[in-house]
Amino acid sequence: MSLQNQTDYYWMAKAVQLARKGRYTTSPNPRVGCVIVDNNNQCIGEGFHIQAGTPHAEIHALNQAGAKAEGATAYVTLEPCSHFGRTPPCALALIEAKVARVVIGMTDPNPQVSGKGIRILQEAGIEVTTDVMADEAKSLNPGFIKRMMTGKPFVRVKLGISLDGKIALENGVSQWITGPEARRDVQKYRAQSCVVLTGSGTVQADNPSLLVRASEFDDSDYLLDALRQPVRVVVNGTNNLPDDFTLFNDGYPTFVAMVKSAINTTARENTIRVSSESSHVDLNELIKALGDMQYNEVLVEAGPALVGALLSAGEVDELVCYQAPVILGDKGMSMVNLPNFTSLSQAIHLSLDAYSKIGSDLKLTYSVKTGTTQ
Repeated sequence: MSLQNQTDYYWMAKAVQLARKGRYTTSPNPRVGCVIVDNNNQCIGEGFHIQAGTPHAEIHALNQAGAKAEGATAYVTLEPCSHFGRTPPCALALIEAKVARVVIGMTDPNPQVSGKGIRILQEAGIEVTTDVMADEAKSLNPGFIKRMMTGKPFVRVKLGISLDGKIALENGVSQWITGPEARRDVQKYRAQSCVVLTGSGTVQADNPSLLVRASEFDDSDYLLDALRQPVRVVVNGTNNLPDDFTLFNDGYPTFVAMVKSAINTTARENTIRVSSESSHVDLNELIKALGDMQYNEVLVEAGPALVGALLSAGEVDELVCYQAPVILGDKGMSMVNLPNFTSLSQAIHLSLDAYSKIGSDLKLTYSVKTGTTQ
C-alpha cells in the first residue's frame, strides 16, 4: 500500500469513528463523519452529523478549519450532498472553502443523485478520490442505503433464546431467559432504530412499552439532551386491541398496522392501512409503507408467528440472537413459526457475521441470505 493510500485510510477511519457518534440521532438522514487535513497531514477540522435539519458533517469540519481549509484535503464517509434540502449543498460549501482534494468513503446510494456531488466537485477543479474504506462507510448506514435503493428500511429481528432455540416455556413464561447485560445491549438497538415492530399477541401477553429504558441505556456518545424514542408499530389486522395497553398511553407515538377492510372501531388516529394477504396484514406492503414514512431501521421484537411471517415474506435483513446457557425442552415455545419444509432448499439460510459473549449469554448476529442454497 502506498504512503498516500495509508494516509487516506488513516483519516477515513477517523471520519468513520466520528460518524458512529450520530448512530442514535441522525435518522432519517445518514450518519456521516468528516475530517479536514492540511498539507502537513495535520487535522484542522472535524465534525459529524447530529440531527436532521442541523449542519452536516462537512459544515462542522469547515467551520472548525476556517480559512485553513484552503488547499486542504477533506475526508468524508459519504458523497457530499449536491441538492438543497433543509440545509444548503455540502459540495458547494467545500468548493467555496477552496479545498484541494476530497476523499469519499462511498457514493450517495440514492440513484437519482448518486455521483452529482462528485461531478460538481470535479467540475470546480477539486481532485476527488472515491471508495476509500467503502465497506466501513456502508456499515454506518444499512437502513439509509437500503431505503434509498429499494424504498424499504433495514429490518433487524431481536430474539432472546435458549440453547435449544426456545423463547419461552410452554406456559408462556419467558422473563428472563437472558441476563441483564443482554437486556442492556438491546436498549442500544432500540435507540438507533426508527421503529420497533411487534404483533398484537406480544402486546396482549406482555403489555410491553418497547421504549428505550433510560436506566439501562448508558451510551456516553448520546448527543441529545432528551432521549429520542422509537415509534412503535403493532401489527393487528383487525384493529381489535383495546386502548388500555401501556404503549397506547405513555405519550409516545404508536401506530397500528391493519388491513384496509378492517373497521376502525376506535378513535385511534395513528393507523397504517395495507392490503391483506390470506386475511393477514400484507407484510411486504407494510415494510414498504414504513420506508415511505422515511424510517431507516426497524427493530422487530415479536413472537414466533410474526417473526416467521416476516422471514417467509423475505423482509428480514438481520437476526440478532441472544442465546442463554439454558435448555427449555421440546415443549417450550419455538423462536420462529415457519411452514413445514419438505426440502432443505426451502430452509431459511443465514450467514454468521459476528459473535461475542455478553454476560453469561452468547450474542450471535446473522444476515439473512437471499434465494435458496444447497
